[in-house]
Amino acid sequence: KIVRVVKVLGMVNAVPDFTEQPQVINGFADLLVEIFGAERGKGARSAVGMGSLPSNIPVEVEAIFEVRD
Repeated sequence: KIVRVVKVLGMVNAVPDFTEQPQVINGFADLLVEIFGAERGKGARSAVGMGSLPSNIPVEVEAIFEVRD
C-alpha cells in the first residue's frame, strides 16, 4: 500500500562536535531505496544531532509515507 516515501527525519544521539548526522541517516535512506526502488523510496531527508535520546538509543527515525487505500 505504500506509494512513496515523502520525508524522513533522523535524530542522531551525538556529542556536540559530531557533524556527520547526514551520513548516519544515509544508511536508512539507502535501505528505503533498496526496499521500494529509487522511484518510490527516495524522499526528502533531514538529519539532526541530539544531546540525548530515550533509553540512550543511537538513532531515532520518523518517516512519512504516502499510502493508497
